[in-house]
Amino acid sequence: METETATPWLTDAEQCAWRTYLDVNRMLTHQLERDLQPFGLTMNDYEILVNLSESPERRLRMSDLAASTLQSKSRLSHQITRMENAGLVERAHCESDRRGLYAVLTDHGMETMRKVAPHHVESVRRHFIDRLSPEALADLHDSLKPVAEELRGLRGKP
Repeated sequence: METETATPWLTDAEQCAWRTYLDVNRMLTHQLERDLQPFGLTMNDYEILVNLSESPERRLRMSDLAASTLQSKSRLSHQITRMENAGLVERAHCESDRRGLYAVLTDHGMETMRKVAPHHVESVRRHFIDRLSPEALADLHDSLKPVAEELRGLRGKP
């Protein structure tokens, strides 16, 4: 197949690595999501709970939370509304900026986090960490680090 750009097609080895990465990413995310279902949580819910539980005063500005979870402000707002209805988080006004809002982890949300986290870690271990040797994990980290750094640098750029 001819291409109009100078970008070379992927070699067989490159395509194999790329497709394996895509398959693992999709299947692992799907499995981790399934393992959170008994707790009534999605991966997005869990990521928000983690971010808030690790933040000072268990709160983050909505705009910062949207950035850290790679969600649009609109999508995050809907997500937070659903989590508010479940009693996991609440919104609080920002004293220094009348238009600013915080997402705040409630006591129930923190209790949920404490209950779910061990199960999630077990799931991550069972489906990912324990499948790789310590050397393979270190190699994977070293291999993916430049990609992560490049993508972090592109966040917010058109």
